Amino acid sequence: MTLERLVLMRHGQTDWNVAFRMQGHSNIALNAVGRSQAVAAAPSVAALAPGVIVSSDLDRAHDTALEVAALLGQKVLIDKRLRETHMGQWEGLTRDDVVTGWPGEWAQWRTTSAHKSPPDGESRWQVAQRANQVVTELDAGNTDSALLVVHGGLIVGLTGLLLDLPDAVWGHLIGVNNCHWVVLHRLDGADITSGWRLHSYNAGLASVVIPGGEDEVPGA
Repeated sequence: MTLERLVLMRHGQTDWNVAFRMQGHSNIALNAVGRSQAVAAAPSVAALAPGVIVSSDLDRAHDTALEVAALLGQKVLIDKRLRETHMGQWEGLTRDDVVTGWPGEWAQWRTTSAHKSPPDGESRWQVAQRANQVVTELDAGNTDSALLVVHGGLIVGLTGLLLDLPDAVWGHLIGVNNCHWVVLHRLDGADITSGWRLHSYNAGLASVVIPGGEDEVPGA
């Protein structure tokens, strides 16, 4: 059996999200708002009926996934390959810190190149490749639908890769809000050769989601 539907959900809010601080691999917990977001979003995501739930090993993603799993009576599988982008020298810094210290590199990383990485960090391409290993393994499993509870930067890269978008335009995808999600499906059902199609992007509880410029920073 191969996957017919794939849902990519971002974790709830953390204090570092509020401060526009680069989290990367740092294990930052959900704050009170983030926990409430996870509880509120869980019924809508559970209604998509994923056959398996896999999360990043970082607490902010795992704790978000647990809220969905509790409604479905499922376990959450954990996979380190679903971690957020390793931010290298930028990890722990605010967006303003990075813009001031690396103005040209920040602009290139944000908007123009899937192969550009923070100093000593990972590129979107590298993140997408490791995350896609998980998708490939799920394709070889025994479920037709899966939920990955992950991170904003990983969602951008993996979405671009699965949709076969030119990697030069991956940065044109907006950041997904906390506890919002992307839904991908295969046009021809379980035909793995048909490729993925985008069903919804940055879906959430609000009827209209207005992007806040750079309010959502991939890598956070």
